[in-house]
Formats: sequence, C-alpha cells, structure tokens
Amino acid sequence: MGIGEGVAMPAMNKTIMSRLSPLGIWGHQMGELASRAIMGIGESVAMPAMNNIMSSGMFIGSIIGLSLSPQMIEQLGWQSVFYVFGSTGVFWYFTWQKLSHSTPREDPNISEGEVAYIEATTISRKEGPVKIPWKELLSRKEVWAIIVCHFCHNWGTFILLTWMPSYYSQELGLDLMHSGIYSVLPWITMAITANLGGWIADTLISKGYSITNVRKLSHIDTVQGAVLCMMGAQGLDAFSQSGLYSNHQDIAPRYSGVLLGMSNTAGVLAGVLGSLATGYILQNGSWDEVWDVSIGLYLVGTVIWNLFSTGERIID
Repeated sequence: MGIGEGVAMPAMNKTIMSRLSPLGIWGHQMGELASRAIMGIGESVAMPAMNNIMSSGMFIGSIIGLSLSPQMIEQLGWQSVFYVFGSTGVFWYFTWQKLSHSTPREDPNISEGEVAYIEATTISRKEGPVKIPWKELLSRKEVWAIIVCHFCHNWGTFILLTWMPSYYSQELGLDLMHSGIYSVLPWITMAITANLGGWIADTLISKGYSITNVRKLSHIDTVQGAVLCMMGAQGLDAFSQSGLYSNHQDIAPRYSGVLLGMSNTAGVLAGVLGSLATGYILQNGSWDEVWDVSIGLYLVGTVIWNLFSTGERIID
C-alpha cells in the first residue's frame, strides 16, 4: 500500500462512520460508542502514513470545523455536522486517490528538477518488506524522549481542542455560537506559527546551526484577555511542529512513520486520559486545577526533551 492509499483509506472509514453516526441504527449508546471506536481504528494509520506531508492543513481543518459547526447545529440540527463533513470526506477521498502518488517519479505533474531535488534531500525507500528494528528503537533514550514529550504535549493540546468551548461557556458565559467563534482564533494562530516555525527552523539549519539545538529550541512551549491567552498558548504550541514532529525523520528517517505511530499512540492516550481527568477535576475542583496539570506536564515534557532529544541520525 502506498502513501496515497495509507492516507485515503482511514479517511473513507471516518467518512462512512461519520455519516452513520446520526442514523437510528446508532441510536443506542453502545452502538454510537462502537462507531467512534471503529472510526478511531481506521484513522490510526493516517498520521504515520502522512508523516512526510504534514502541514498546517490540520489546523485549517479545525478552523473550518469549529467555525461552521455551531451555525449548522443552530440552523440545521446536530445531525447536519455529521452529514456535511462526512459527505465532504467522500469527495476528498476520490480527489486524493486521483491526485496523490507514493513517489515523486510517479507524479506526472512534477518536473524533473523537482524530482531531483526531492530525491537528493530525502532518504531512498527500500524495495520490498523492511524489517523494523524494534529492539533498537525501544532501547534508545532519544526515541523515548519523543514518546514522552508527545504524551505531555498532547495532554494539553487535546484539552484545548475538546474542552475549549466548554471553558468559554462555563467560565466566560458565552453561548454556543460565540464559543465556536472564539474557539477558532487559537487555531488560526497555530496555522500561522506552525508555518513560521518550520521556516525559521529550516533557515537556521541551512545557515549551519545544529539540528539538535534547532529541534530543542522549536519545542519551547476579561473574555478578550482569556481568548488572547489561548491564542498565545496554542500559537506557541504550534512551534512544536518544527521540533517534535520533525524529529522522527531526523533520528530515523527510514522508520519515521513507525516512530510517529509509536509516539502518536502515546499522544492519543494522553488525549483519552486528559479528557477523562478534566471531567473528573471539574466535578470536584475548578478550571485552575485543569490548567495546573497541563502546565505541569508541559514542563515535564520540556525538561525531558531538552535532556535527551537529538537532531542527529541514530538509526540508519
């Protein structure tokens, strides 16, 4: 299976399950939970498959979803969110299948100059099955630095993603429509700073700065005042795209997809535990305690990252 299929198949799975979610067959709670679980299983391979092509598109998707969903729910009902985004996924799936290619040489629309540049700056892919050196991967402190840091990073990120509208509603007294509007603003800053961070990192490396130092540097992490703080927090968080998310290719380019799968497992686990912990904390405490836990984990991740990560290749 090539990169195109690796990204497209989980998208189609998610599309199908999204369209089924509002139907009566999923009316039972367990049926709905099962559909979400199936969606997660199908989507799990997407991040490793697209490790080489991640961009601000992830943030733009959040911007569109958060900005449109409140209006759709108010005017068309909650089911419309599933139908509209699910149908969009069908269109995207076939468009991706037609336009995507696993290697530059398979793309008829790319010039020879571009092909030469890409092949000169990326590691060649071995033909046939590749034996993954699991023991070596799991025995390196640099790999565990990525995994632990991904967990700490995603704990805060998933809380901001899933709980931000609730925070705006409960703490700032905003209704559904205004919560959606304000929730979009931090993701706009993330889309901007992710690209800015990547440009800065590439510029520093091209000028001879140590890749290790650049990766470590890139991972520094009233209503209007609260929203500005959120925008600043998520904007700085997006700089990690040029640190954490680039480091897989630095240390083991041939196995970067495997590495991202490993670290993203820890990151998704942080999302699950973080959401559960936030609900428990809010039942017995306040939002201040939610932020305290997130800040603490961010600090732990920062310390581990700066002590053990590297930008040099450690596995060939």
